[in-house]
Amino acid sequence: MHLAVLGINHKSAPVELREKVSLDHERCGQLSEHLLDETAITEVVPLSTCNRTEIYVVSSRPEVGRREIVVSLARAARVGQSDLEDCIYFHEGAETVDHLYRVVASLDSMVMGEAQILGQVKEAYRTAHRQQTTSVLLNRLFRHALEVGKRVRTDTRIGENPVSVSSVAVDMVKKVYDDLEGRTAMLLGAGTMSELTATHLASHGVSRFLVSNRTLGRAEELAEKFDGEPVPFDDLVTYLPRADIVISSTGAPHYVLRRGEVERAMRQRHNKPIFFIDIAVPRDIDPGVNSVYNAFLYDIDDLNEVAAANAAERGKEARKAEKIIREEVDSFGEWVAGLDAIPTIAALREQAETIKEEELGKALRKIDSLSEKEVNRVETMASAIVNKILHSPTVELKKAANERGGYMYVESIRRLFGLNGTGKGGRRKD
Repeated sequence: MHLAVLGINHKSAPVELREKVSLDHERCGQLSEHLLDETAITEVVPLSTCNRTEIYVVSSRPEVGRREIVVSLARAARVGQSDLEDCIYFHEGAETVDHLYRVVASLDSMVMGEAQILGQVKEAYRTAHRQQTTSVLLNRLFRHALEVGKRVRTDTRIGENPVSVSSVAVDMVKKVYDDLEGRTAMLLGAGTMSELTATHLASHGVSRFLVSNRTLGRAEELAEKFDGEPVPFDDLVTYLPRADIVISSTGAPHYVLRRGEVERAMRQRHNKPIFFIDIAVPRDIDPGVNSVYNAFLYDIDDLNEVAAANAAERGKEARKAEKIIREEVDSFGEWVAGLDAIPTIAALREQAETIKEEELGKALRKIDSLSEKEVNRVETMASAIVNKILHSPTVELKKAANERGGYMYVESIRRLFGLNGTGKGGRRKD
């Protein structure tokens, strides 16, 4: 059986193509059904997220693979095959295993160390298993992959130390406020960066949002996403005392918050802390705010400095994760070798039995004087010779299949005895 994966991701394709090829559950199911019905592919798991779409397959023939999957993916995504050709990658055998383990370990993610991918892979596998598009090989591969992902997160610190500006900002806020539950955040500007940071804050418990933007309509749109309150831009100073956290990214050519305005807000708050995150370039918030008692101000350079240091730290942890993945790829290869040993032993015995019958038949046709009893004795002796000759290779083959590098031993036996055209029956569903 032949294992392969074909896909596109954030490194190989622009977002305009990725969003077209992003498949919902229904289209994933249609793609799997087409591959199973129309090709020699026997197992399929589609994985589709915002940053990748990948099709993992097992085929009964080595020549079946890339072309058939491209055709089916283009059909399911309703795009031209030519649109995909320059943006796809294709891995076979152990490279497929290595790729999936890197995916679940988040080494292949846009943000290394992010935790969402493990759950996404788990859900993709569960869906495929429920739809009965998996069997022995992909069942074992994906279950093992999920274990690998958990091991990487347990045995390394790759998921610690955020590396995106928005996640770093939230991490720094949490150093001021131990608990973000019930806190109020004010967004100055309603752009992408403000929204990303607000999303991170909401996921950590911030439940009240004030949104102020020069265009009130845009403020109302973003406020609705977070069940917040839109604030007219000219009134933001009036609302400032209500905020525990301020995220500013307006694109204004001048400061939108000055030291004196923050001092007045702090007096109204009885000097309860406010955490200011100024993501704008040029800056939105007067640097003098940092000298106001209990006002904590960080600008984009502060955040980038922390993000860069965190990225370097994650790089060290990534090297530990790579070592784990190499070990686990070898482990899976040994398991596959154990599967391959069974048909290899059967093929070896079948070959020996065929040779025995042919040579025994030739010999008996030349000897006319043997009685039926004597013929039976000769046949029994020939079978005993075959069994004795095969006993040691069979025992050693089973033993080697479960040792490191055993799959190479199995493959060597198949080549030496010319077995690569036999003994490769399909897998049963488990």
